[in-house]
Amino acid sequence: MSTFTAQPTDDISIATIRALAADVVGKANSGHPGAPMGMAPVAHVLFTRFFNANPKSSKWFNRDRFVLSNGHACALQYILLHLLGYKLSMDDLKQFRQLDSLTPGHPEAGHTDGIEVTTGPLGQGFSNAVGLAIAQAHLGATFNKDGFDLINNYTYVFLGDGCLMEGVASEAASLAGHLQLGNLIAIYDDNHISIDGDTAVAFTENVEQRFQSYGWHTLHVDNGDTDLESIYNAIAEAQKEKSKPTLIRLRTTIGYGSKQQGTHGVHGSPLKADDITSLKAKFGLPSDQSFYVPPKTYETYSAVAARGAKLEAAWKDLLASYAQKYPVEHAELTRRIAGKLPENWEKSLPVYKPSDAAQASRKLSEIVLSAIVPKLPELVGGSADLTGSNLTRTKTMIDFQPESTGLGSYKGTYIRFGVREHGMAAIANGLHAYGGIIPFVATFMNFVSYAAGAVRLSALSKHQVIWVATHDSIGLGEDGPTHQPIETAVHLRALPNCDFWRPADGNETSAAYYSALTRTQTPSILSLSRQNLPNLEGSTIERALKGGYVLHEVQGEDLTIVSTGSEVSIVLEAATKLKEAGIKTRVVSLPCWSIFDLQPAEYKLSVLRSGAPILAVEALSTLGWQKYSHEAFGLTGWGASGPYKQVYEKFGLTGPNIAAVGKKVVDFYKKKGGEVISPLLKAIDAIGGEHL
Repeated sequence: MSTFTAQPTDDISIATIRALAADVVGKANSGHPGAPMGMAPVAHVLFTRFFNANPKSSKWFNRDRFVLSNGHACALQYILLHLLGYKLSMDDLKQFRQLDSLTPGHPEAGHTDGIEVTTGPLGQGFSNAVGLAIAQAHLGATFNKDGFDLINNYTYVFLGDGCLMEGVASEAASLAGHLQLGNLIAIYDDNHISIDGDTAVAFTENVEQRFQSYGWHTLHVDNGDTDLESIYNAIAEAQKEKSKPTLIRLRTTIGYGSKQQGTHGVHGSPLKADDITSLKAKFGLPSDQSFYVPPKTYETYSAVAARGAKLEAAWKDLLASYAQKYPVEHAELTRRIAGKLPENWEKSLPVYKPSDAAQASRKLSEIVLSAIVPKLPELVGGSADLTGSNLTRTKTMIDFQPESTGLGSYKGTYIRFGVREHGMAAIANGLHAYGGIIPFVATFMNFVSYAAGAVRLSALSKHQVIWVATHDSIGLGEDGPTHQPIETAVHLRALPNCDFWRPADGNETSAAYYSALTRTQTPSILSLSRQNLPNLEGSTIERALKGGYVLHEVQGEDLTIVSTGSEVSIVLEAATKLKEAGIKTRVVSLPCWSIFDLQPAEYKLSVLRSGAPILAVEALSTLGWQKYSHEAFGLTGWGASGPYKQVYEKFGLTGPNIAAVGKKVVDFYKKKGGEVISPLLKAIDAIGGEHL
């Protein structure tokens, strides 16, 4: 649409959204009515004039994507979804913030129809939107042909002052500007209010100038409360800019229409009953009715939905014609949209023998990537400025860059994230949310902590993001304790729905990748060594895929030692020394706790069985090992700077010392007497993983 045309239902529709926001939050007696009331005009203009989607087919691939980065304003998004005809009823609106409802306190992807990404932690949604825009640019460049503009959607994101204060948004915005993402339109709700009051107390920068320095196109609308034509013109202007993302600074009044409008009092608290009554009367709505929607408002939004259905039907016709002219590309595109991996891709995974050369697991990871990347073009990702250390860019990869830079093209699959770990992780969540892409990201294990907020949302939102996390222990040596992760694994293992893999050799590394690529609703973190690791007798991909297995078996054991990653070979050395001392020792490799937890109880008890004490050994904090062992030996403080073998020796992580520790454990339990039962056998936590 080239010019703004006012519609008779505009004012009543906007008033309806504002009143519903007050009712939704009021009935729940919890929530944030102010931003939804302030942003009602821009939401109405965007969704009735510009937004292309089909509510009856919410996963249509070429739909426009909408992200509410200021997720506390979700009453606005739920109201729009209801009006448009998504699977969200008026009764669902009335159950806002109630247990097991479809309208939780912040938007949750996969829970509510029409929600693209989970938002609430500020800045994350904005950064996800950058990922969504990268995905469109890449897939469009890969599959579009002359006359077949199959993938050309926009990504729109609403955000507030809080999002712009969070560092993750700065990281993502900087990269988006560099990448010239003209398909990304961000609308900033500049209402000057945060929880502490007026933003003058803490946030006084010139946001437009900041974004211009990032390489963004910036626009502003001074009256976002009532000037629908200016709102329309700004969005239309943003769509014309093809080589820069656009930020529209929209000056609004929080809680517009309320007696408390323009104050922080309407930010995170329900309106009082008399205020809601007054508000409705002011806007020409029945003041004695709650959750009222005029028929004309429903009709307006039904027409939008009908337009979306026609757009999808036309797109399906175009896709069918594409199949006739480009059958190979069509087959590949539809495979990726369906989320299916190519047939027999797993046969390309490297398999190792004990006689194969020792290599760092980061190098083993590079070998896997080199083997599978040609088979899996949906693998799109990169490193936070550590490509040469993480070993994540294979020889066949091209950089994802604007062609104007001469550094690559949008067809490229390798993203140079720069030193932006948190932004990288949040962008990866957006890449996965778009569809057709399996994102991978990389940094040192220690610096995954920088990205913790986004990793948590990966797990919560079921985003299949693969982390290549190298230099994963004191084994990185000389860089010292600032770079040596001690507590990081504990944190990541504690996350629900997150697979933390610490492979001990080549076969376990291949298994970790197989799991990461087939666990489509779970992020995976591959914890990889800097130092060389030998390939182990008894390891196989199949055995490692159980998350834990007996690497060295003996009957009538005196001790079982369980370990992961770079310490497994040390433990095997210790077992040999213990055997020489007459102490029978089994060795268990447990590369992934969460995968092991999924195995049948009988199998788990065969691996970590009763009858002898179990000692865990890991060059990390021992917290958490009590679930799988009776005793644990590892790091109780920070690491140290020096050649890695000397560092390991300093902390007692050598074959002879682990043997001495093992003997001490055996002697203790013999002296203690009584039956030694598996640590898996608990009164409360069933070993099948279910809770009472």
